[in-house]
Amino acid sequence: MIRYQITIQNQMGLHTRAAAKLVDVAKGYESRIELIFRDRVVDCKRIMGVITLGAQKDNIVDLVIAGADEEAALNAILQLINNKFGEA
Repeated sequence: MIRYQITIQNQMGLHTRAAAKLVDVAKGYESRIELIFRDRVVDCKRIMGVITLGAQKDNIVDLVIAGADEEAALNAILQLINNKFGEA
């Protein structure tokens, strides 16, 4: 299991489009992938959970990944977040 703190970097936080991109990446992996923010845990493979998490720019969230492909999932999610979800 991997637990990693990430900072949401894109201007609008985990809004609908960013959440959809995160869910698409997460669904590509077998591992269980969760976000934790303000004591709330959501499944990264479920868009409504990610959207309703309410994480905004500069918020720090915990990413928890457990499974056979957890390293690959972590790298893919970090790349997405560090690239600000492809937003300008």
